[in-house]
Amino acid sequence: MLSLVIISTLYQKCTFFQSPNWPRRSGGTVTGMPIYALGDSKPNIHPDAFVHPDATVIGNVTIGAETTIWPQAVLRGDYGEIHIGERTSIQDGTVVHCTAVLPTIVGDDCVVGHLAHLECCIVENGSLVGSNSVVLHRAIVRSGALVAGSAFVPNGMEIPSGAMAMGVPAKLKFDAVDPASIAEMAKGYVENGYRYRTEMRRLD
Repeated sequence: MLSLVIISTLYQKCTFFQSPNWPRRSGGTVTGMPIYALGDSKPNIHPDAFVHPDATVIGNVTIGAETTIWPQAVLRGDYGEIHIGERTSIQDGTVVHCTAVLPTIVGDDCVVGHLAHLECCIVENGSLVGSNSVVLHRAIVRSGALVAGSAFVPNGMEIPSGAMAMGVPAKLKFDAVDPASIAEMAKGYVENGYRYRTEMRRLD
């Protein structure tokens, strides 16, 4: 098991977590969405992000430009911090949580599938986390890696760039991922976010 000192060092090495360019403006792009402060902690949502009105964002959560948060996703930054980068998709029903010791960090150009569960982990730029998968404490999904649908990534596991994690518990299949395909999916969700911002309307 990694010590807290090593864990701290790993998080410090993630440049997208330290970047001074993280947006710090609160607000959003869709009126009526459930965005909640918790005490002094307020979500910081870039104006170019899309948060669906049926998603829930609570507390210490940062969401970058052109990121999309889809229906029934829950980002609960109550004990600690959640950082979502730019042009990343957090899809329907996904739960993102953290603790007071370990934040949850998702980088730029990532795709997080339906009903995934992320807690106290790092998902680096250009990675994919499949539907119904679980990624737990101190796990690291490196850039260009993939977590297969319904996989269970246990505490402390690292998925190298280009590798796929499959199964329960997850086992690695190396050199199995085409990063270009992940980038194409991420781009598609950015485009879909703009479509929803301009075309979605309630009928009741």
